[in-house]
Amino acid sequence: MRTTHRLQGGITVGTLTLVLVASGCVSGGSNSEDSPDDPIVIGVSLPLTGDFSEPGKGVERGYKSWAKIVNDKGGLLGRKVELKILDDQSNADRVVSDYEQLIGKDEVDLVFGPFSTRLVVPSARVADEYGMLFVEPAGAAPEVFDQGFKNLFYAAPAVANDHYNYLAEYILALPADKRPKTVAYAAMDDPFAQGTAYGLKEKLEKGGIKTVVNEVYPPNTTDFGGIAAKIADSKADMVVGGSQYQDGVNLIVALQQLNYQPKMAAFSTAPTEPEFAKAVGNKTEGILAPTGYTQKGDYPSNKEFVEKYTKQFGKAPEEDEANAYTTGQVVAAAVKAADCASQDPECQSKMVEWLRGHQVETVVGPLKWDDKGRPQSAHMIQQWVDGEIQIVLPEQQKEADLIYPKPAW
Repeated sequence: MRTTHRLQGGITVGTLTLVLVASGCVSGGSNSEDSPDDPIVIGVSLPLTGDFSEPGKGVERGYKSWAKIVNDKGGLLGRKVELKILDDQSNADRVVSDYEQLIGKDEVDLVFGPFSTRLVVPSARVADEYGMLFVEPAGAAPEVFDQGFKNLFYAAPAVANDHYNYLAEYILALPADKRPKTVAYAAMDDPFAQGTAYGLKEKLEKGGIKTVVNEVYPPNTTDFGGIAAKIADSKADMVVGGSQYQDGVNLIVALQQLNYQPKMAAFSTAPTEPEFAKAVGNKTEGILAPTGYTQKGDYPSNKEFVEKYTKQFGKAPEEDEANAYTTGQVVAAAVKAADCASQDPECQSKMVEWLRGHQVETVVGPLKWDDKGRPQSAHMIQQWVDGEIQIVLPEQQKEADLIYPKPAW
């Protein structure tokens, strides 16, 4: 057992513990001397309260769905799995404390990553200190992969800067007199949110499309009147929101109130959430968003996931839930290949090395990674068409034709 490495001093652990119990109570993790009857305990810290609580709860549901489906089939390596979930309250210091507790004190066998780049980077440092495999569902910003982490893998098709690749290609392929000529950008001061917006910004600017507004706002912003006014006054042909959930909703509502009518509107994360339509007054037609997941995805495990998730939670899974489920699939593949699940350094190294050289079939499609843990695929583009969000790009996966220009909201 390694000595705990303190990455943040003086942190008090008082997190809420939610334990998904397959059999009995969790009293800590297991080690190489555990019997086959002992569960495999997986530690997770998630933002169940605070700024990222909405998607954080979606990730929690995805993890729980994975655990139930695995346990219904007999578990991993013949052992049941248990999730030990702590609430980091959307706080970076708290997430560090949580993973130190889970790995160093509770001695969990495995860990899953949290939600949000802001929480992934500090928690990945803890996992790296302990040499633990760290598969995560929501840290897509460039800075995640620039830290030198050797054990990290992102469980989604593409990193943040590439989320809008198909949309950029579509826009730049339009005739010059048809494509948007000016764009307004507003992004949360968050690596993921900015990464999605600025990845598109870079590509459009290279194609000659002018940026007329470029606003960055703090994560706790609730009043978007000033930013919306700048965007409306610019009369930009297109608006791009680098958003999470509530901020995206608030910005769209503020733009609607000013009767700003862009030809194209794209927002990350928010439009894919099930509560989105109601939150923006059902004025959704034409709004675009990147996504790494569709419930209609023709992958072997996706049909089972959608059916069983829907039965468990009463509604179909969305992208956050799917990325969490994918995290479980990736870790499970590594566990089976290494034939072990413990903190033993040799076991952890086996799992990491196997993932470095192999592809894993998941509900978001086949995934493989480069040497920094970046997935080597692409996101699809969704759009609200006829009252529902549908895939419009790429051509071979589309469920509806892309609407352009966007109808008035």
